[in-house]
Amino acid sequence: MVRTQVYLTEEEKSSLESVAMSQGVSQSDLIRQAIDELLEKTGQIDKVSILDEIAGVWSDRKDVPDIRDLRTSWRRRPTR
Repeated sequence: MVRTQVYLTEEEKSSLESVAMSQGVSQSDLIRQAIDELLEKTGQIDKVSILDEIAGVWSDRKDVPDIRDLRTSWRRRPTR
């Protein structure tokens, strides 16, 4: 992680402390969560890292046919 500093108003700082305390997280975690939500909402989040995270999530599923088997069966269909 990279350290950075921001200036907050007294009201922002007080609200941040209250929300962090009520959620049982650090103020830094709360700020990171807010930034992640903003980036996701504006479409700026790194889509490649998301794809990397979900790659292979269905690899152990037995109820989903293997795509190679499906393609083979497509080739065997009679042509008209």
